[in-house]
Amino acid sequence: MIDTLMAGDLVRYTNGKTTLTGTYITERDEMVVIKLDSGYNIGASPEKIEFVERPAPRPQATAGKVAQNPDLPELAILSTGGTIASRVDYRTGAVMSQFSASDILRAIPELGEIARYRDRQIASILSEDMQPVLWQKLARAIYDEIRAGVEGVIVTHGTDTMAYSAAAVRFMLKTPVPVVFVGSQRSADRPSSDNAMNALCSAAAATSDLGEVAVVMHATTNDDRCAIHRATGVRKMHTSRRDAFQSIGTEPLGYVDYPSLSVSLSEEAVRRGTEEPELQDKLEERCALLQFYPGMPPSVFEAFEGYAGLVISGTGLGHVSTNLVPELRQMIEEGTTVVMTSQCLHGRVCDRVYNTGRDLLAAGIIEGEDMLPEVALVKLMWVLGNESDPDRVRRLMQTDLAGEIRRRSIP
Repeated sequence: MIDTLMAGDLVRYTNGKTTLTGTYITERDEMVVIKLDSGYNIGASPEKIEFVERPAPRPQATAGKVAQNPDLPELAILSTGGTIASRVDYRTGAVMSQFSASDILRAIPELGEIARYRDRQIASILSEDMQPVLWQKLARAIYDEIRAGVEGVIVTHGTDTMAYSAAAVRFMLKTPVPVVFVGSQRSADRPSSDNAMNALCSAAAATSDLGEVAVVMHATTNDDRCAIHRATGVRKMHTSRRDAFQSIGTEPLGYVDYPSLSVSLSEEAVRRGTEEPELQDKLEERCALLQFYPGMPPSVFEAFEGYAGLVISGTGLGHVSTNLVPELRQMIEEGTTVVMTSQCLHGRVCDRVYNTGRDLLAAGIIEGEDMLPEVALVKLMWVLGNESDPDRVRRLMQTDLAGEIRRRSIP
């Protein structure tokens, strides 16, 4: 019977007194892979599987335009892919990015009660495949939509590198309207999916009085509200929890309650209309992020020979081992800008406390203040893309440009 099964068939699994039904996905490693109604996959011996039925093919979604209410504010949805725009590929059991922005509108019709939409697909990738050139393409597309008069922009994005992309767009773009990055931890066809709620909360945030780039995701494990995080101060802190995203070193800019979709903004949030639209999309891609570890050999830095910039995620107050200092000094003398951040995430780099830190300062490293390492990386790419004078680069890296550096660290 296994030879005749097709992906999507309903099957029954019997093991002793246990009987389960689920969807046949594939057979590999001499085991049958079945997706249960709970959304989880199990492996089972082929001889314990029996065919139940072959569901009729699902009707294909109409490819035409989604009906829209002309009296509602106009938003732009720019899709890059990710889990929010994905479903399970039953050939492999893996999640694949397959939806366009229009597909999302058709899948979540409640979005039409909040706004009307222009949609544009920038990419259809999982976020590990994101590249700086796509950050630039995305920033240009957002700028074009703002100049065209939309009242807000929603960017659908995979969660794993969403914080990088949001920060990169924030440095490249000044915006008078909300630019909201949103994703989901679980694909649309899972019972525990967070895609619909996150999408609706992002639309509410995009029509609010917010006036900066932000990330909107579940604030708790329950379906009660989403948090609005500043693009330059947010990090994914868990691999799979729905409330994986947290503001680091600061509180969220606000919240969107669900299901009411009421938005509350903090005093720290930049308000709509504060900035005029401006695009500076040059990036220096020859930059890297390196995490220090005990025993790291100086030869590691050979991989970054000729790089324009290097961000180091150091220990504690911003340290590496003393045997690396001469190598860093040579890199800096040869023209590489080196910025020191901390693996601790909370707190501020200060290389004036211990001898190692003072040696690093004497070698020419730039203290990264309380910037997250990944934020420091995209900021360095942007600064070096727009400035060549070393003194000016140093000054910009230690200046708060987009909320990435806080004036003081609160214990």
